[in-house]
Amino acid sequence: MCSFQKALDEEISLTGKDILSQLLTNAGIASENQVPMCQDTGVAVVFLELGQDACISGGNIYDAVNEGVRKGYTEGYLRKSIVSHPLERKNTGDNTPAVIHTTIVPGDSLKITVAPKGGGSENMSGIKMLKPSEGVDGVKKFVLDTVRAAGPNPCPPIVLGIGIGGTFEKAALLAKEALLRPLGQPSNLPDIAELEKEMLELVNSIGIGPQGLGGKTTALAVHIKVHPCHIASLPVAVNINCHSARHKEAVL
Repeated sequence: MCSFQKALDEEISLTGKDILSQLLTNAGIASENQVPMCQDTGVAVVFLELGQDACISGGNIYDAVNEGVRKGYTEGYLRKSIVSHPLERKNTGDNTPAVIHTTIVPGDSLKITVAPKGGGSENMSGIKMLKPSEGVDGVKKFVLDTVRAAGPNPCPPIVLGIGIGGTFEKAALLAKEALLRPLGQPSNLPDIAELEKEMLELVNSIGIGPQGLGGKTTALAVHIKVHPCHIASLPVAVNINCHSARHKEAVL
């Protein structure tokens, strides 16, 4: 909520201020009553960081994750948004299966991060395989083009996760992982932290504003994550998150 308050204090558009005030009130109600900030409770995207010395017994860990999602969405009366076949469009009725990403890490613990991802913002995301010669200017242009094309659709103010490098699929995963960082926390790489700051200023200069009705608060934060890539490639992915930037973690 502190990000909404900061945006409200800095917004110059009266309409934008009114919208941000409503979002701030909505966030307070959601927190107090333990209800969703938005009716789109999204795809359950789950990140597992499994310690290499940990032992999972008693069943399949992915089955356990999906059972947790099933219980959470059913018992919590959250909207079920998953269809079992992308073309046949029949709802699974319990928001499973989750999208699960697993990383093997040192140690003997299991870290679980759940990030419900709404469909409206996910639909406005994009990926592009740039030529290396396009460099940082090409990255900036693609990000700004993606935000402009998104307009009001992802319910701004948005949070931008940007993945640079790797391969086609790695860049997309980097972008989504970047959204897990605490809101506004800069990259630990000085040059990337500076790029995040610059990109936030550029995105907010577009003027889309809160809910697309104008203003200087188009984005609350820009988070960038990078990875080594092929000499012939410069993959860039932009994963847009709406103002309901939701994620929670637990360590077992």
